[in-house]
Amino acid sequence: MRPAVALTLSSLLSMVLFSFHWADEISRGMESGQMGSIGGIVILVVWLVGTVVLAERRPGYIITLLGGILGVGVLILHMQGAGLISRSIAGTPGIFFWVWTLITLGVTSALSVVLSVLGLWRKLRSP
Repeated sequence: MRPAVALTLSSLLSMVLFSFHWADEISRGMESGQMGSIGGIVILVVWLVGTVVLAERRPGYIITLLGGILGVGVLILHMQGAGLISRSIAGTPGIFFWVWTLITLGVTSALSVVLSVLGLWRKLRSP
């Protein structure tokens, strides 16, 4: 599989997993579902544009790199105690899905980071 195709797929999968995870947090009351959450929608739209519209271009690689870093950041924040280790969520119904989306989001986002860096490296080295 070409790295550009793998990057597109991993970024799209990361976006889907991020939206599932975010929706699960809203439904549990961990996040607000109000207009203040519009920033997450903007992030997803920019990430989607970078992945689909700007694919294989330098700005697209930069956007997918930042999106991947944010996705890995979600995993790191939760593993440091923001929600995951909290007693309020442990043992609640549906916790497996919440944790599964968190872990797979981190993995697919890490892959996006690696593929974005490789794509940027190739762009910088080519004339």
